[in-house]
Amino acid sequence: MHYDVGFSRVDVLKNLDLRVGRGEHVAISGPSGSGKTTLLLLLAGLERPSAGAVSLDGVALDGLDRDQLADLRRDRIGIVFQSFHLVPSLTAIENVALPLEIAGKPDARTKSRALLEDVGLGGRAAHYSSQLSGGEQQRVAIARALVHDPSILLADEPTGNLDDHTGEAVGDLLFKAAARTKTTMIVVTHNMELAARCDRVLRLHDGRLHDIAAKPAAAA
Repeated sequence: MHYDVGFSRVDVLKNLDLRVGRGEHVAISGPSGSGKTTLLLLLAGLERPSAGAVSLDGVALDGLDRDQLADLRRDRIGIVFQSFHLVPSLTAIENVALPLEIAGKPDARTKSRALLEDVGLGGRAAHYSSQLSGGEQQRVAIARALVHDPSILLADEPTGNLDDHTGEAVGDLLFKAAARTKTTMIVVTHNMELAARCDRVLRLHDGRLHDIAAKPAAAA
């Protein structure tokens, strides 16, 4: 993956090969600017690769048009953006319910309220994002990413703006939700305690992925 900047070409990801099994949890670490967020955007179909391909269950994302990609994200992918991307004109519960309402699900409010309770924001459901702290906005974004039980969850620093206690609780929520729905999870994080809970930990450096650790297979 590269970007053209003026007359120069900036290589961000180089000869990167990542295969993630269904239900697997993978953590990706690395220094700022190493391309971690770019990798998540490629996996979500929000960026198109300048070379190579990204596929989901054998479907090449670069073969889908914008509407098809939007439908794929709505139905199967949950995304926690580092900058949250909450809709400022909507309340917390309306932001969380948005994916379900777009999909025409009848229980959107009930399920959204339950998830807000899970992230400790049941009493803030009627507040707008401008009335929430950065950590509270992050928890709303996490609830929104989980509300439609995605088959793939992509999270960019999901505990980055949270204190240790809240970060641990949110980590518990992510792994509990992923286990319940057998969700594949790819997490970009500097939190090595969170990373250690994943099946694999990879480090992105100089545009390439390197194995840090993998949990041993369970004995037969």
